[in-house]
Amino acid sequence: MNKSNRLLSIDALRGFDMFFISGGASFLYYIHGKTALPWVDVLAEQVEHPAWNGFTFFDFIFPLFLFIAGVSLSFSLKSNLRKKVLKSDLYKKAFKRMIILIVLGILYKNAPLPLFEPSQIRFGSVLGRIGFATFITTLLFLNFNKIQRLYWVVGILLAYYAALFLIPVPGFGAGNLSFEGNLVGWIDSRIMPGILKQGSYDELAFLTQFPALCLTVFGTWAGEVLQDPTSSENKKTQRLILFGLAALILSLVWSLHFPINKHLWTSSFILLTGGMSFLILALFYWLIDVKGYRKWAFFFKVIGVNSLTIYFAYSFINFTYTSNKIFGGLLRPIDEKWHVSLISVGALGLIWVFLYILYRNKLFIKV
Repeated sequence: MNKSNRLLSIDALRGFDMFFISGGASFLYYIHGKTALPWVDVLAEQVEHPAWNGFTFFDFIFPLFLFIAGVSLSFSLKSNLRKKVLKSDLYKKAFKRMIILIVLGILYKNAPLPLFEPSQIRFGSVLGRIGFATFITTLLFLNFNKIQRLYWVVGILLAYYAALFLIPVPGFGAGNLSFEGNLVGWIDSRIMPGILKQGSYDELAFLTQFPALCLTVFGTWAGEVLQDPTSSENKKTQRLILFGLAALILSLVWSLHFPINKHLWTSSFILLTGGMSFLILALFYWLIDVKGYRKWAFFFKVIGVNSLTIYFAYSFINFTYTSNKIFGGLLRPIDEKWHVSLISVGALGLIWVFLYILYRNKLFIKV
C-alpha cells in the first residue's frame, strides 16, 4: 500500500503497545528490587496496576489499543466508502467481527472452556470489548460527522458520570466509588451471566463497555486527521498534539471529583488515556512518517501487523519454558537473581522471531 493508505507509524505504535503484553512488561516486573538504581524500580512499578484509584503506564496499554483500533477503523471504513461498499454490508461485517471477537475472548479467558458449566464461564474479555467498541464506533462513524461523534462521546461520558453519582446502590447510596459499593459492580453482578473476575465485580463486564468505546471513537478522530488531504504533515501533527493536550487538561480537572480509575473506566480515565493516545500517535507519526526515521520502527511493526496472533500465542504457547530450555544453561555463571529476568528476555526474543517468520511469509491473521 502507498503512504496515503497505510502509515508505518500506526503499525509500529500497535506493535509498541503489544510489546508490553508479549513480554516487555515481564522483564521490567522481574528486575524490580534487583538493582541499586531507584529509577529502574520506578520503571518496574509502572507495569503493575494500582489496587483501585490511581494510574500507572500499564493502565494505558489496553486503552491505547482501543484507540489504535479506531484509527485503523477510520482508514478501513473510508477506503470501503470510496469503493462504494454499501453501509449495510459494513454493518454486517462489523457485527460479524464483534461476534467472532466475543467468542474468541471467551475462549481466551476460560481455556479450557467449561462448555457444560456455563456458570463457571467468564464472559467479559479484552477481545469482546474490542469487538463491541469497533461495532458501535462503526455505526457512529457511518452515520455522524466528527462534531456529532464528539457530542456522542460527551454524552456518554457525562451520562456515565451522572449514573455513578446519582443512582443509589442498595446499602451504599449514590456516589459510592468504592470496590464494594460502586454502581458498575452492582449492575454487572445482576445482569452478567457466568462469573465475574473479582467475584462481585469485573472491569470487563457490561457497564464499562460504554465509556471504553469512547477511546475507539477518539481513534477515528485521529484517523481522519491523518487522512486529511488539505493539511500538511506538520499541521496534522499539531492537531493531534492539540487534541491530546486538551483531553489531558480536562481529565486532570475532572479527576478532582471523578477519580482516575481503570477498574471503573471513569470518564477522567478515558480522557487521560485518550489524551495520551493522541500524543503518542503524534510522536510516532512525526518521527516515522514525517521525519522519515523508519528503521527503528521495524522491530515494532513485526509485532503490530500480527497483534491478534501474538495475543493468543502468548497465552497458548509457553515461550518462557522454551526460553529456559534453550538459554537456561548459558545463565548458570550469572547471579541467580537475574535468571527469571533474562529468561523473559529470551522468551520475548523467541516471540519476535516467531512473528518475523510469519511476517516474511506474509502470514497475517486478522478478524
